[in-house]
Amino acid sequence: MKIAFGCDHGGFPLKEATIAALKTYPEVEVEDLGTFDRDPVDYSDYAIDVAEKIAEGAVERGVLICTTGIGMAIAANRFYGVRAALCEDAGDATKSRAHNDSNVLVLPCIHVKPEGVQAIVDAWMKTEYTGRTIDGMRHARRLAKLDTAKRLSELACLAGVDPEVHAAIRRHTEQEDATVNLIASENYTSRAVREATGSILTNKYSEGYPGRRWYGGCTHIDEVERLAIERAKQLFGAEHANVQPHCGASANMAVYLAALEPGDTILSMSLDQGGHLSHGSKFNISGKLYNIESYTVSKETETLDYEAIAAKAREVKPRLILAGASAYPRAIDFAKFREIADSVGAMLLVDMAHIAGLVAGGAHASPVPYADFVTSTTHKTLRGPRGGLILCKEKYAKAIDRAVFPGLQGGPLENVIAGKAVCFKEALQPEFAQYAAQIVANSKRLAAHLLTNGFRLVSGGTDNHLVLVDMAASGLNGKVAQEALDEAGIICNKNAIPYDTLPTSVTSGIRLGTASVTTRGLKEADMLKVAGWISKILANIGDTNLRKRIRGDVIDFMAQFQTP
Repeated sequence: MKIAFGCDHGGFPLKEATIAALKTYPEVEVEDLGTFDRDPVDYSDYAIDVAEKIAEGAVERGVLICTTGIGMAIAANRFYGVRAALCEDAGDATKSRAHNDSNVLVLPCIHVKPEGVQAIVDAWMKTEYTGRTIDGMRHARRLAKLDTAKRLSELACLAGVDPEVHAAIRRHTEQEDATVNLIASENYTSRAVREATGSILTNKYSEGYPGRRWYGGCTHIDEVERLAIERAKQLFGAEHANVQPHCGASANMAVYLAALEPGDTILSMSLDQGGHLSHGSKFNISGKLYNIESYTVSKETETLDYEAIAAKAREVKPRLILAGASAYPRAIDFAKFREIADSVGAMLLVDMAHIAGLVAGGAHASPVPYADFVTSTTHKTLRGPRGGLILCKEKYAKAIDRAVFPGLQGGPLENVIAGKAVCFKEALQPEFAQYAAQIVANSKRLAAHLLTNGFRLVSGGTDNHLVLVDMAASGLNGKVAQEALDEAGIICNKNAIPYDTLPTSVTSGIRLGTASVTTRGLKEADMLKVAGWISKILANIGDTNLRKRIRGDVIDFMAQFQTP
């Protein structure tokens, strides 16, 4: 066990005895961070050094000493994951370990004499944390609340500077905690991702790429961006990665800029069939610069008809074929798209924004072996910060990089790129595959229960993270359904369904996704409860009292599941 030690001049008289007491344990290695004499110093410097060692995982525990111990404890406890306990005797040390899992022992030199140190150290070293036992679960529950602090500890300065914005964020935090979020394009990031995204890297301009910047002072910026690039390539098995796009739409535009000339033909899924604005909508710049031809799903099966897409490709002879969707609940056959593209000499772009996390976790086939270009957002199922990503074959690397910068963007958001790097590392862990599989399992269970309760689902079910429900078949529309569910604390979005006859401001359907609730820990049995609430609300659309009752049930139920 490695233990970091720090004291100020007021704690120096106890230093020798304390280190000697720690070294009576053969397994302990003490890293002495000072101070090394009685000259006046600032206690906070040593508390910060020890706490940072623990936060980084460089040491397992720490010991701090100052005159009263109060300053050291206050300073150290500002760090996430540090539990610094001020102990005057062996009894305090025992309770700090048993009840609080303390990892920093703080000694007050004014109350502890050198001859009394060994007993305190022995109690602290030998006592086990009881929160891992059934009898001690109350301690674990309390510590969990302390660690998250309802996520408000992440807003340490904001309340004093801008109380209005702080209040709005606090209310949104409460909303997240107390609702079932079924929006398919949303998720919850880890605290680590949020910390990286909110870091001081937002201060740095870094136009260009690692090793080729227009600004000086980018040494450590380059380290972060290289990490993000290499991790993205490893995660998806790609030859090249550009992590600078600000969003998925920017990533798509960069591919168009790199691969096409204005007026070239793109064959993509129609927006009203499940495609995306940036795939050629007339309201989007992609639809204004390029000749967009659309393919649709089969009216009978509401799934992709690859023979029909191939026929359309032969007819319009596109320069680029785009596969991917924002509201398609079935698996996409990328090998088929590659075959179609090759048959007409087209390049293939796959926008995997919605399914990137499923691809990373092995719950959906990867487009990377088949596509010339793959674009994605880094949030949604991937559970990272809001941003974009481009993967491509090495032969397109220079063209893609030029298209992103200087073609479309100036300075990249290196703080967001840091969040992406953390996200990619998290997705490379074995447990992420379990998470991706659980998303699909939850989605299938939600779909099955809705079918059992008489709802019509587009394509009859799901293979991925989302379910598209035809509300028109139940005599409702998407807008009415979304608003009713929202009142009960079940958040989703109205969504067009294939061959929809209602305007986009109303729609005939709703889209339900399971990425966010899976992040919070819901399993298949929990999806039955959620589906039951949805079914009751939509079957009794005029019953406001029912929605109020379910709202209370939702709050109580979701309190069991921690929001990251």
